[in-house]
Amino acid sequence: MVVKVYGPHCASAKRVLVCLVEKEIEFEVVPINVLKGEHKDPEYLKLQPFGNVPVIKDGDYTLYESRAIMRYYAEKYRSQGVELLGKTIEEKGLVEQWLEVEAHSFNPPAYNLVIHVLFPSLLVDGTPDPKVIEESEAKLVKVLNIYEERLSKNKYLAGDFFSLADISHLPFTDYIVNNMGKDYLIKERKNVSAWWDDISSRPSWNKILVSYRPPV
Repeated sequence: MVVKVYGPHCASAKRVLVCLVEKEIEFEVVPINVLKGEHKDPEYLKLQPFGNVPVIKDGDYTLYESRAIMRYYAEKYRSQGVELLGKTIEEKGLVEQWLEVEAHSFNPPAYNLVIHVLFPSLLVDGTPDPKVIEESEAKLVKVLNIYEERLSKNKYLAGDFFSLADISHLPFTDYIVNNMGKDYLIKERKNVSAWWDDISSRPSWNKILVSYRPPV
């Protein structure tokens, strides 16, 4: 049965879609217009009670939270496509470590920066806060400096293999580099820049980026 992915144009959903392409899993998409508030519709809330995207339906199985969905499919279809979890328990531990870093250290300031610069209409009063923008960028600088050191020793975050940890960074880093005029955050760091050039040139990412353009 083909996997259904709700909200394909949103950043978090693109993590899932790239994972599905890398794992050679067929899917179909169900558009959810967040800017029009469709993620708060009663029918959608039956699938995702918190009103966020994405959600997947795999037959009778429903799952939300993008990183959980990626982990699920990377494990379920481990024998096909690209190995995204790591081949050893040590590699898997590092993938999980950097997924947690992305979720708790990189994503919050990146998300705040994107919302206040690109999507202020999603804010309660619709007005971007210059202080939040400044503070979010400063937090990202600290995180990216740590990435620069890490990537001076490894091609990818979890080691010398592409993984879920790298996929998880794609959507919001793309906003930073290509939509907000803040590409210097990436380009000024030699190793981070090389890493970004590598992961953003993967056919899976370019396929999803072309097929499901962000709403900007």
